[in-house]
Amino acid sequence: MEGARHDLQVLQNIYECSSEQLSKWVRVAGQLDAVPPIWHSDTVSEQGDLPLHGKLEKWSSAAESLAVYYRQFGTGLFAEYRAFAWRGGQFASISHPDRITLKELVCCDWQRDALVKNTEFLLAGYPALHVLLYGSRGSGKSSLVKSLLNEFGSRNLRLIEVSKSDLQDLPLIVEQLRGVPQKFIIFVDDLSFEEDDDAFKALKVVLEGNVTARSQNVVVYATSNRRHLIREFFDDRPRPRDGDEVHAWDTVQEKLSFSDRFGLTLTFEPADQNTYLTIVRHLAELAGIKLAAEDLEHRAKEWATRRNGRSGRTARQFVDFLKADLAIFDK
Repeated sequence: MEGARHDLQVLQNIYECSSEQLSKWVRVAGQLDAVPPIWHSDTVSEQGDLPLHGKLEKWSSAAESLAVYYRQFGTGLFAEYRAFAWRGGQFASISHPDRITLKELVCCDWQRDALVKNTEFLLAGYPALHVLLYGSRGSGKSSLVKSLLNEFGSRNLRLIEVSKSDLQDLPLIVEQLRGVPQKFIIFVDDLSFEEDDDAFKALKVVLEGNVTARSQNVVVYATSNRRHLIREFFDDRPRPRDGDEVHAWDTVQEKLSFSDRFGLTLTFEPADQNTYLTIVRHLAELAGIKLAAEDLEHRAKEWATRRNGRSGRTARQFVDFLKADLAIFDK
């Protein structure tokens, strides 16, 4: 701590130096013939939530506050950014994550409440469950996970997207996050496995654990359109042949029950017409679209018929298109 106080005092001395004095020091240190141009600035950008913000007589007196701050928020990428992707064996920051919010998501109330509650457990430091979000395409599974970052990012929640091709790195990722002050959701979208997939084994280790204790600040939230995550073919089913595995049914059952290794499974049903129109009306209201209810519903039905069918994704695409269309062509 004494070393930190000393460094803070040195930094304060440099900070309080005039531009003229700094320029003279640069000339001496660089053995220059002339004094470098003097730079002047009338404004200094400060962040109000930092420990050194404000007018401290001695920066060294903030050493304890800095220690508390960095213990809580950490340093480096995880302190500066909220969203990441695992690429090429390292964390890559995402400067502009999806801005979807919980209030935009309707007709998935119980799934939303269950996922929010589980995330609250994670943020509070209690053991949280790994979650599988399973259901039809376009039903809001991925949007629900991404919305958690905008809801809880200010409470030290971080989201790390890991592609299916990088799942073999999961144990390494979890170990790198162990002990970091932030809480992490590892997000795996559109999860499924092929036969003898190494990623299957890596994810199984993270979900079930091994000799190493489970990290309390990391959970896996995965989405899938398949209830049985490992593809099964009729040829996989055991038939009495020479050279076959004696307990082949055990292998089949392990494949079929892999999704059960997630502590919580949330199912998303396909949207019927009433659900689809409810989502459209909600998104249209948030977008500020002023259109008669009958006209809005008629256009929404036409859109679903001509394009991707009824789903939350289709409703979002329709409302985005309608908002731009009304703004540009219906003036």
